[in-house]
Amino acid sequence: MPSPPLPVRHLKLSQLNEDGALDGILCDIDDTLTWHGRLVPEAFAALATAKARGLKVVPVTGRPYGWADHIARMWPVDGIVAENGGLWCFMGNEKLERGFVQDAHTRAVNKQRLVGLAKQILAAVPGTALASDQDFRALDLAIDFCEDVPSLPRSAIDQIVAEFEAAGATCKVSSIHVNGWFGTFDKLTGFQRFHAQRWGSEPDLSRWLYFGDSANDAPMFEAFPFSIGVANVADFLDRMDAWPSHITEGPGGHGFAEAMELLFGQLAD
Repeated sequence: MPSPPLPVRHLKLSQLNEDGALDGILCDIDDTLTWHGRLVPEAFAALATAKARGLKVVPVTGRPYGWADHIARMWPVDGIVAENGGLWCFMGNEKLERGFVQDAHTRAVNKQRLVGLAKQILAAVPGTALASDQDFRALDLAIDFCEDVPSLPRSAIDQIVAEFEAAGATCKVSSIHVNGWFGTFDKLTGFQRFHAQRWGSEPDLSRWLYFGDSANDAPMFEAFPFSIGVANVADFLDRMDAWPSHITEGPGGHGFAEAMELLFGQLAD
């Protein structure tokens, strides 16, 4: 079992790497920047402050391609990795640039397979629905278990996962959806590919800080020497084989803002 996360107040920038320098902030969106389905204003402001202080800012989310296009254009970020690492978007020379793990033909073939799988899952697990953002997705299938449907029990979530796995799909559980896809990618490999296209190099993970809240963040929690789970990550620790190194007192975007205020204070020292 992983070591219990430390309270975020124990995080010191000087521990991040040899010189204590930080390249940037990576963060999930749902229930990491948001709370009860809404962006927390202090969390969004912290993104802008981080950019103003010279840090790179990259959301890494299970949300769809359509959201990524908007966020890359409109938010104070350097780009975004979406659909659990399947694609990314960023503004380059005032034009949106994109990257995909799979080529267009592979995406089209897999999408047809997912259409059939969606019908199967919805029939097998009463109370589920396609995520309301499904029409804006390029690579994956998102099954809603609490965002726009009455919250389903953990047994229903486990059944959704079982249906994906029986079909040979990869799947991850977020705080609101179970996302599934055909192919091998995750948030970590998506970020690494994004970094290579965006900045032409492999990222030094010891110089980035990752924020997350749920089971699909486990690859990031495992890879980054220092990571932060907002308080509600506690609901998912039993589903994860890797935990954040630190945890906030506040939930969702309130916890993100709490940790960022601590970091900004250390950057000013």
